[in-house]
Amino acid sequence: MYDVAVIGAGPYGLSVAAHAAAAGLRLRVFGRTMASWRDHMPAGMFLKSEPWASHLSDPSGEHTLGRFGAEHGFEAVHGSPIPIESFTEYGMWFARRAVPAVDERTVTRVAPAGGGFLLRTEDGEEFRARTVVLAVGVMPFVHVPGELAGLPDTRVSHSSGHRDLGVFRHRHVTVIGAGQAALETATLLAEQGARPRLVARAARLNWNTPPEPLGRGALRSLRAPHSGLGTGWSSWVWSELPGAVSRLPAATREHIARTALGPAGAWWLRERYERQVPALLGHELRGGTYRDGRIQLPLYEAGGATPTIDTEHVIAATGFTPDLDRLTLLDPALRGALATVGTGRAPRLNSRFESTHPGLFFAGLLTAPTFGPSMRFVHGAAFTAHRLVSGLRTRLRASFLPPRLPRPTDPTRQAPARGVRN
Repeated sequence: MYDVAVIGAGPYGLSVAAHAAAAGLRLRVFGRTMASWRDHMPAGMFLKSEPWASHLSDPSGEHTLGRFGAEHGFEAVHGSPIPIESFTEYGMWFARRAVPAVDERTVTRVAPAGGGFLLRTEDGEEFRARTVVLAVGVMPFVHVPGELAGLPDTRVSHSSGHRDLGVFRHRHVTVIGAGQAALETATLLAEQGARPRLVARAARLNWNTPPEPLGRGALRSLRAPHSGLGTGWSSWVWSELPGAVSRLPAATREHIARTALGPAGAWWLRERYERQVPALLGHELRGGTYRDGRIQLPLYEAGGATPTIDTEHVIAATGFTPDLDRLTLLDPALRGALATVGTGRAPRLNSRFESTHPGLFFAGLLTAPTFGPSMRFVHGAAFTAHRLVSGLRTRLRASFLPPRLPRPTDPTRQAPARGVRN
């Protein structure tokens, strides 16, 4: 029996695994390494976060993006965006150096069993673990607007569904959304010969400003401190104090997770986007119909106009929604018994990322309603890994404690059961 099974091998899963391995825990890691980055982001994209805020976390602090860049011929410096391909390679480099061998099979079932958990992989092999960390990334939580339901899957997709946007060359493509994914997807489509158009509810697009230098005067730094999520005091709090965020009332945390760091484009993308992508801003989707190879999208404009646009394909760059019900690998009874946060469907967690089922921990997007918006970015992996592994060690120690004795003089002690791998 393993002490811990980590399900997911993206930035959060790998960081947790690195800390767990360094703590001497008997560990198994499952999942395709850096799968979201390798398989679900178009070639040509760049990392929006600053390089110094994009490290995966290991206790020694040795396996940084900067060190990887130095070894592979590029500089990871402030104000210089990193290609997604380079960041993906960095994650795989990190895994080889800081994490025990990753089992790239998909786990299809996690169920309580014998004081721990039973895991089953896609090919039917089973494993037992005393604790489980679900670090499944964002792909289970893809959000496509309901207005697009019923349209052919071949004509409607999510922005995470494309590695190669060149397949849309010469085609009319409508991109829905106003955040970085929408703006960069539309730009890449145009640069690869497609004819994109952006549609967004927002009346105007927001663009991040170029980052201020790291070396600034004390007064400027005090007025607008740097953080892993941007410049300014609110960003600094979400970035550097997720533990404090977790102590706020549930309704406040939900609001912060939903609204903080809203949709905005990276400063380095703006010129590329504005010179080649037309947009319909302040327009809401009202549905969609498909006929003769074309999609008609009726829209609603604030002034009361109801235009309809004609397109060949729709890409919804509409983000991800944390929802426990999407985690079909979890035993249904276990999933249904977990307490949730506020009005949403994210798990309620303690200060060490443990759910209301003892031994079941979460990392990544599902933890944002508890710990705030930093959990939506790579930067949150360091806080998560340190805190979560502390929680694992506490839970594992508790599982080996003798039961409470009925009488002080009763010498009976129950030895911990030996686990076996099936």
